[in-house]
Amino acid sequence: MTPHELSVARQRLETFAAEMFAPMARSDQRAKGATYLRGLLLDGRRKSMQPMAQRLGVDHQALQQFVTTSTWDTWAVRARLARRAIEVVEPVAWVIDDTGFPKDGKGSPCVARQYSGTLGKVANCQIGVSVHAVTDTASSPLDWRLFVPTSWDDQACDAATGPQVATRRDRCGIPGQERHRPKWMMAVEMLDALIEQGLRPPLVVADAGYGDSSQFRGALDERGIGYIVQVKGDALAHAPDVVAVPRVWSGRGRPPTRTGLRYPDTAVSLAVHVRAAGRDAAVTLTWREGSKGAMSSQFVFLRVRPAGHRITRADDGTLPERWLIAQWPEGESEPVKYWLSSLPADTEPADLIRYGKIRWRIEHDYRELKTGLGLDHFEGRSWTGWHRHVTLVTAAHLFITMLRLDPKAAAPV
Repeated sequence: MTPHELSVARQRLETFAAEMFAPMARSDQRAKGATYLRGLLLDGRRKSMQPMAQRLGVDHQALQQFVTTSTWDTWAVRARLARRAIEVVEPVAWVIDDTGFPKDGKGSPCVARQYSGTLGKVANCQIGVSVHAVTDTASSPLDWRLFVPTSWDDQACDAATGPQVATRRDRCGIPGQERHRPKWMMAVEMLDALIEQGLRPPLVVADAGYGDSSQFRGALDERGIGYIVQVKGDALAHAPDVVAVPRVWSGRGRPPTRTGLRYPDTAVSLAVHVRAAGRDAAVTLTWREGSKGAMSSQFVFLRVRPAGHRITRADDGTLPERWLIAQWPEGESEPVKYWLSSLPADTEPADLIRYGKIRWRIEHDYRELKTGLGLDHFEGRSWTGWHRHVTLVTAAHLFITMLRLDPKAAAPV
């Protein structure tokens, strides 16, 4: 926002900041929160402490102290932001994703050489896992977690490197309970935390980094949360009409330890299921209007029973039936994308594609959060500082979203 745009929205911003920062106990904390928001919203190439302070004409050490060592409750503020975001966005789905934060040095918390889908390669970076409320026209982050690589978990290191890692963790203020775990598990933890606040996803959408985990899909099933997630084509599944049968002991050798129903060895890859259906089974669907016109492609819709010993079964021991969706554009010899969905069997194909493709809003989110609001500009080296910075950036993004959705507001483009 330009200084003029910010001045026009100043009263609205102060009202918003007062509401969102109400959990902060002290008035000086609330005032610094509002100042930090102005710094994030104001145009400028860098949104780290010193450049923001210079543009605002304030002491950068005061901003740094507010973010890194002040005593305000980050999670209480984030919970308030999440509730407001749900009210404003009225989401049709929650999207789970992660993004990379490139770093030059080794001192920032949880920085390591690791693969980042954002960067498309292995690089020296931090990874943030996030949950977003989305519609076709708006979105807002609801929660964030900083991924802990194994190299930052002293309990996962050997006796020689463990003490060094412990020292590095202490230097960054990483809480003792924060250990390495898969990103899908962090996503489930965030969903549980949001559900505890009374916020429940209408639907969860995720890419193959999460969808390929049958444990992640099982965790959603256990919580009664519907999903449509991208998966790789080599995942195995049975045809929907395959019947499980009781296990029979031949009388030789040891009796089987597993006594439930078993499926015959008929599981094949999702790609094989789609190829068997054939290219003629594909239908053309449009999911949204893009900048260059309607976005459409060809899709195959099948019902399958995903296979695997980690798949959550029904009480009678049967594998659940799921939607298999494959995008198979004209001119392609093979499908290019696959999804599995737990949505009801009578769900319209157009709705399945709309939800499966709605992840594009998150790419828009990340781009705006980084290029416009300085999400990845934080230069501090503390765990608390990182989580507070992304919380404040989330507040700035929500404020802009509110302006855009209010036809009476002078919203920035």
